[in-house]
Amino acid sequence: MASVLDPIDLGPLRLSSHIVMAPMTRSRARTGAPDDLTVAYYRQRAGAGLIVTEGTNVSAEGRGYAHTPGIWTDEQVAAWSRVTTAVHEAGGRIFCQLWHVGRQSADILMPEGVTIVSSMAETAQSTAWGPRPDDSEGPIPCTPPRALGTEEIARVTSDLVHAARNAIAAGFDGVEIHAANGYLFEQFINGALNRRTDRYGGSIANRLRFPLEALQAVIVAVGAERTGIRLAPFGRYGDMQPYIDEEETWLAAGTMLSAAGPAYIHLSDQLTLGQTGIPPGFVARFRQVCRVPLILAGGFDLVHAQAAVDAGLADLVAIGRPFIANPDLVARFRNGWPLATPDRDTFYGGGPHGYIDYPTYA
Repeated sequence: MASVLDPIDLGPLRLSSHIVMAPMTRSRARTGAPDDLTVAYYRQRAGAGLIVTEGTNVSAEGRGYAHTPGIWTDEQVAAWSRVTTAVHEAGGRIFCQLWHVGRQSADILMPEGVTIVSSMAETAQSTAWGPRPDDSEGPIPCTPPRALGTEEIARVTSDLVHAARNAIAAGFDGVEIHAANGYLFEQFINGALNRRTDRYGGSIANRLRFPLEALQAVIVAVGAERTGIRLAPFGRYGDMQPYIDEEETWLAAGTMLSAAGPAYIHLSDQLTLGQTGIPPGFVARFRQVCRVPLILAGGFDLVHAQAAVDAGLADLVAIGRPFIANPDLVARFRNGWPLATPDRDTFYGGGPHGYIDYPTYA
């Protein structure tokens, strides 16, 4: 059996291990673009087999949290190019996660004239993050969205393609479409929320049409080997409710999305987010229909990552929070060094403390 610490090929990319640094929002982009701290943060973690960045907004409309970076302007592309250069100089590989939150947002985060959109004009019973009346920042109620018009969906796909091309121009090795965690694409996939009567609602195939079209468009734009997609089967984050044909929907997603030939599909188990997890046995069933490499995420340590690969359930394993406090996480795994514990109070916002000041193992 191959060790998860051994190199692996992901299409044309040679990765130094099977360990992926999972995407994690850190809310340090005060101007909407990466800065010197972001460059240092990702450079420090270049020992991961693959880094997937924090969610990166594809447009102003796609933003739902204060201080998250974007990649739709020339200035943002130039800023991200410094990050990718730093990671590559340190021997790493890095994909940009492309993000549109849909209804998980509030008007105060939108530029003038930009409205919040979703599959339905139905408000999320969850929160965005931004400025509050007392001048603090924190959870704020989501604003009622409007439903995207049938012909308007192509515009959102175009925004995603533009962001993907920008990511490659910035030097990223690829992009990951964020279709998980109750954000825009899952707002179309979810059968409890999506009650549309056009070609983007109703049947499983119709509810999967938007993410499939977006995936295909990005593949045409930047190449299949540079395109991944993330899903969160059975996830409840972002006010996603259960529905009757839920398992059939996710298995159909595995079949249809993998048929498009992306570099990988990335499944996220939301147990670590305090949500419902993926049911026992489902990943094995998903694996049977998925014809491309599979990344699993959800509270993994080294032992459980190796077990998932040994069982044939995953090709790569994504690990999140341990990378926050252990920039040299893979080296610690290789050498059996102890792991530091991250400070939850510094996960979001702030400056260098809790971001780039965790040391490598001495």
